[in-house]
Amino acid sequence: MSIQDNIKLDDEFIASWNNHDADRSLAVLSDDVVWNDVSTPNAMRGKAAVREYIKNWFTPFPDMTVVVKNRVATEDQIAAELEFTGTNTGPLQMAPGAPTLPATGKTIHGKGTYFVRFRSGKAVEIHTYPDMAGMMMQLGLAPMPGK
Repeated sequence: MSIQDNIKLDDEFIASWNNHDADRSLAVLSDDVVWNDVSTPNAMRGKAAVREYIKNWFTPFPDMTVVVKNRVATEDQIAAELEFTGTNTGPLQMAPGAPTLPATGKTIHGKGTYFVRFRSGKAVEIHTYPDMAGMMMQLGLAPMPGK
């Protein structure tokens, strides 16, 4: 695939997050996608597992928006830095099997990075690194340094 094709797929994936459309997000992924996230102990394999991960963002932050700040693209990969904002108005589950936390009503301004590998027009491997510590501090669920 061309660099432009991969950027179009990445733009579609980000747009699906901003529209909170899990089906649209999953359409960009291969059936056998493998997603590694710094906040989960094990890789998520397949669209069903990824759907749960996506839901665990959309449920607590139904107004979340994502903006790509920097991006590097090749014929088979994208690496990007992003910023996200959202208000925690729904229950929050940090990882599959973790306790569910009640909504805090607080707004977060987060940052993160991600890496996506494409094959045959679909994302086959994703690595995400959201700033979970910063997010937890903003939600009042972890202490702020120096306080």
